[in-house]
Amino acid sequence: MANFLHTLRQGDACQFGTWVKLSSLETLELLAIAGFDFVVIDMEHAPHTFETAYRCIVGAQGFGMKALVRLPDAQGTYVQRIFDSGADGVLVPRVRTPEEARQLMDGMVFSPQGSRGLGITSRAGHWGLKPTADYVREGNEGVFRGVQLEDQSALRQAAEILDTPGVNAAFVGPGDLALSSGKPASHPDNAVLIDGLLAAAQQRGVPVGTAVGDAAAARQAQARGFGFVMVSNDLSLFGKAAADLVRDFKA
Repeated sequence: MANFLHTLRQGDACQFGTWVKLSSLETLELLAIAGFDFVVIDMEHAPHTFETAYRCIVGAQGFGMKALVRLPDAQGTYVQRIFDSGADGVLVPRVRTPEEARQLMDGMVFSPQGSRGLGITSRAGHWGLKPTADYVREGNEGVFRGVQLEDQSALRQAAEILDTPGVNAAFVGPGDLALSSGKPASHPDNAVLIDGLLAAAQQRGVPVGTAVGDAAAARQAQARGFGFVMVSNDLSLFGKAAADLVRDFKA
């Protein structure tokens, strides 16, 4: 089965996903049954521990979805263990400069290009059953290493950040960009920055993703050139459905 990065590079269809904030196999299974292509297990804005993230990775993949993990911070916390847990990739929040990207990528790539440690007896190494050469090749070439560009200065340096060795995907956070710029997410000035990122990424063959609130916005993002889109999250999907049901009943 093709890895997530390969699927994105093929570019046949925008990949459709959502954030996972619950450590629940039942809701993961329902997302898979609904037809989501991938999930992003959110360690930044949800109370996932390493252990709950690990179980969500295994569960999501077992249900047929790709599993990314958003790391808790831009320091690369847990990245070694997340990759060795067999995740399809990671998103790193709030990457602001090419230098930050270089420091992050160092820990995500094996020696001699980087400093990621060899963990062949991990899940990514099939608990020691996968040949070391395959484990290293897949770790260097097959995993998704996405940087989140979420403020004006980062987006103005998008080309330089994307040129950082090891970076092979990007994500733009429109909410944080709005906070950074002091302008609504839909403001033309923000749109110019996002379009600049999309153009730089297209020139380099780097897939770019974003997060939106509903299916209509997801279709617009696809038409704009985004290769992967996260729509809402597991808790908000549940909460909205529950609120709509109660409102309809009481009405």
